[in-house]
Amino acid sequence: MADTKARSRQKNSTSSKVERLEARISKEQKELFQRAADIQGRTLTDFVISSVLKAANEVIQEHEIMVLSRQDQEVFVEALLNPPAPSEKLRAAAQRYKQNMGV
Repeated sequence: MADTKARSRQKNSTSSKVERLEARISKEQKELFQRAADIQGRTLTDFVISSVLKAANEVIQEHEIMVLSRQDQEVFVEALLNPPAPSEKLRAAAQRYKQNMGV
C-alpha cells in the first residue's frame, strides 16, 4: 500500500510540473550527482528528483510505522484480547459523550 502511495505521489508530481526547487551545492556534490545520473542513464534533474522522492517516501514511511519489541507486541495483543474493565472516569466520560451527542 505504501508503495502504491509512493507511485501515486511520484506520478502526480511528474505530470504537473509547475513548481521549481533550487539548491546551492558544491562543485564536488554536483559532480557526484552527475556521475550517479550518468551511471543510471538519467538526466541530472531526473536523478535528483527521483532520489529526493525516494528519500522523502522512506522518511514518511519510517515515521508512520511503529516497530514494537517482542515484549511490547505481547503486551499490546494481551490488552486487545483481554482489555481491562473501564474505570469510573472512563464510564463518566462515556456517559457525558452519550448525553452531549444525543446517543
